[in-house]
Amino acid sequence: MKASLLDLVNDFIEQHQLPKTFIDTIVEHYLPLAQWINQQRAPQRCYFIGISGAQGTGKSTLSALLKIILEHEYACNTATLSLDDLYLSSAEREKLSQKIHPLMKTRGVPGSHNVRRGLVLFDALNNLQEQQFLALPRFDKANDEAFPKAQWPAISGPVGVVLFEGWCVGASACTDEELVKPVNELEAIEDADGTWRRYINEQLETHYQQLFAPMERLIMLQAPDFASIRRWRWRQEEKLAAQGMSSQGSALMDRPTIERFIQHFERLTRQSLKQLPPGADILFELDSNQRIIRSHYAKP
Repeated sequence: MKASLLDLVNDFIEQHQLPKTFIDTIVEHYLPLAQWINQQRAPQRCYFIGISGAQGTGKSTLSALLKIILEHEYACNTATLSLDDLYLSSAEREKLSQKIHPLMKTRGVPGSHNVRRGLVLFDALNNLQEQQFLALPRFDKANDEAFPKAQWPAISGPVGVVLFEGWCVGASACTDEELVKPVNELEAIEDADGTWRRYINEQLETHYQQLFAPMERLIMLQAPDFASIRRWRWRQEEKLAAQGMSSQGSALMDRPTIERFIQHFERLTRQSLKQLPPGADILFELDSNQRIIRSHYAKP
């Protein structure tokens, strides 16, 4: 690794309070992946890559570091966007909760994002020319609203790579039969008739497939099991609590609240753990400590 890139990477590790040993993950997995992406892309057009993985798998970290490496090593102008950045406003989700189901107030599941905005952004990124600029939306989870547009980062054209990350990117809908039986207490008690999960499934089957369609490659960060995801999510909240913050606003979440929150995502997360790995172009297997232990590249 060049000294100049090493400085950038070390700054990132320090800024995001990652362990110093994370440099090994970057050298062993992120650098080869960036090289692979650069080899795969066509120079004269925008290359769309989806990054999928459950909460705590490191999607945002991978996306941010790939941008640094691609731009520094390969002069590849790279845009990063998260599914989270497309959240509907709290007022819009409140309307959904009244119209569809009370659980639609909670952000995260299919149906709680502005898919049209995402499609418009993808089209704009694909056609962005030299000396043209595009502001990319960012969502402020602490305030449950998008950041003011003045705070959105701007990217200039042309764009070489778009990295789009999200917990259900690439996921497919469940069958009607699979939706019948609740997977947890939340579904059994608060969605007894299945209205909420059927709406989510309908959104995933229609609008979200349109959102995922531009992705030419899919990278998956595979957690070992759902129990690990649950443990990572609680650990994240503990770290935030130590800093006087919370992932869901000003109020810190206790263990029961975290457990309930995770149940919103359990069905699709479990399905993706089984469904996505065989079809992923790049698969990173994680251990129970969130470290990549194996990588698999699909044959051309």
